[in-house]
Amino acid sequence: MTGDPTPNPALLPAGLHDLLAPGAEAEAALVQALMQVFALHGYDRVKPPLLEFEDGLLAGAGADMQDQTFRVMDPATHRMMGVRADMTPQVARIAATRLAAHPRPLRLSYAGQCLLVRGLGLAPDRQVAQAGIELIGADLPAADAEVVVLGAAALASVGLHRVSFDLTLPPLAPTLLDEAGITGPARQALTHALDRKDTAAVARHGGPLARLLTDLLLAAGPAGLALDVLGRAELPPASAALYARLRDTVTAIEAQAPHLRLTLDPIEFRGFRYHTGVCMTVYAPGRHEELGRGGRYTSGEAEPATGLTLFPDALLRALPAAPARPRAFLPWGAQPGVAESLRACGFATVPALGAVPDPLQEARRLRCTHILRDGAAVPLNAES
Repeated sequence: MTGDPTPNPALLPAGLHDLLAPGAEAEAALVQALMQVFALHGYDRVKPPLLEFEDGLLAGAGADMQDQTFRVMDPATHRMMGVRADMTPQVARIAATRLAAHPRPLRLSYAGQCLLVRGLGLAPDRQVAQAGIELIGADLPAADAEVVVLGAAALASVGLHRVSFDLTLPPLAPTLLDEAGITGPARQALTHALDRKDTAAVARHGGPLARLLTDLLLAAGPAGLALDVLGRAELPPASAALYARLRDTVTAIEAQAPHLRLTLDPIEFRGFRYHTGVCMTVYAPGRHEELGRGGRYTSGEAEPATGLTLFPDALLRALPAAPARPRAFLPWGAQPGVAESLRACGFATVPALGAVPDPLQEARRLRCTHILRDGAAVPLNAES
């Protein structure tokens, strides 16, 4: 072998990276702003552990995250543990156990880091931040609408005002196929065609549903269009009930947030593993990256729940870069009161730890933007 066999200590596994200044501070401030909005709307914050015993972590809604869960053995108990890949199942566990006796509906919020076995789609990161809300114990259109409207308010608080919520109904396509009696290879081929948005294949394999499913594929877009298509269709009972719930949810959202952009893809189901009803994905104009996603699911054994998880990393990428905090260099001997005044004005203060020959040069070396002169912070570019 040639060269130095010592690994580069800065080399990290694929999908993992260090977040440095100012990005780390920006993320922390963004998460804090989101959590403040959630708290002001009555959502109590909980903090699940990073690892749990595997049998608990992967129970219920967590079962759908098995293929994304890192596993390790607990040296104390010799039981297998899992590193969370999603915080929603953990919050559902807390609701079903620690908070089982609390009055419903239960409103909980959370923020933390998750670890994935592999990145998803266009997002290669395997460590992802989450900040979200769960509304547990209410199976009502008003509950579905609340998480959408609150999600929009939280996004607006960090500067994302022109977002769109893409609503979908993952159980609708399987229910339509069930009620039409489509099974076996024909069902498999039709499900594949729907997943690929292949209208020609849907027409070939759809049988009695071919026209309706094709119309629904083509209707994806503004919420009103798809609702009109569903409203005109002669739906069997179970599918009609799903449509009615979707319609009532859209009506409830529009009543509270009439200017919020709602789109609808009624038979989209990709990525909604454990969801059972109205779901949503959040986007920013001109960007294909998801800002968040959520929807209705079952908490614990049979308790109705809905929620929304936002992705702070994606939110930061959708926002303009925040201006760097100004840094003021304080020469040796500066009065503490002056430093406090500068910090109150938004400066970070960087004090000298001793006398230096050239304070101006030292300020530049320490990446400062200002230097203290005669009791005031003077920009370095104003200094000769």
